[in-house]
Amino acid sequence: MKIGLTACGNYQFYHDWFVREPGVAVIKLDAADHDFDLVKTCDGIVLTGGQDIHPRYYHQETGDIPNATAIDEVRDVFEWKLLTYIQENQVPLLGICRGLQITNVFFGGTLIADIPTIGKNNHSKIAEGNDRYHPVAVTAGTQLAGLSGMLSGTVNSAHHQAAGDIGRGLRAAAFSDDGIVEALERSDPCGMAYLLLVQWHPERMTDQQSPFSMGIKTNFLAAVAAGSLQKSEISNQKSVETQQT
Repeated sequence: MKIGLTACGNYQFYHDWFVREPGVAVIKLDAADHDFDLVKTCDGIVLTGGQDIHPRYYHQETGDIPNATAIDEVRDVFEWKLLTYIQENQVPLLGICRGLQITNVFFGGTLIADIPTIGKNNHSKIAEGNDRYHPVAVTAGTQLAGLSGMLSGTVNSAHHQAAGDIGRGLRAAAFSDDGIVEALERSDPCGMAYLLLVQWHPERMTDQQSPFSMGIKTNFLAAVAAGSLQKSEISNQKSVETQQT
């Protein structure tokens, strides 16, 4: 099973989180490599955390972003192309932090440019290398509630932006106690590839056995495995049909 991970400053956390699972190989998807064909070898894709997304993608001016210099437009373009491929080819997707934000924008949603400026709690790190932790409430009946078996819990936090208006075909699955969206998923997953987006960082939570860490990884990998098996069966069937003709 091959999992594509987008390159970022904390890439090693994501890499290590996945490769410790049996049968999982990781492919680094780096915009700087200009090798988009690598994406086509992946059974599932993870959009990782990192820089702010350029505000033009959600129709705001650059001046609205307090740290507008922390933007990587090459990465924005690459991941937008990646999301187009994922949607067209129905590839299982897990989005983490920035991954949630760019996917929400891709589906027509908006972002809160800077959480503290709208009077919400600080969701950024306490200090470099030290994530903040806070409670989340999970919406009953959602995919996240099903995979975690929880309607509340504690997650880590290291972001200053968040989902604003929710994108088309998505629904909020979890909120922080101050109303910030903490997870998104498909509003109607029937017949569609797996998609789960979380604002926290399951790959580096202190409690790696938490349902909001291990549960997410296990659920994603199971969906990827199921999708790979289905593709293999379809390919084998086509091969048999070709031989018969």
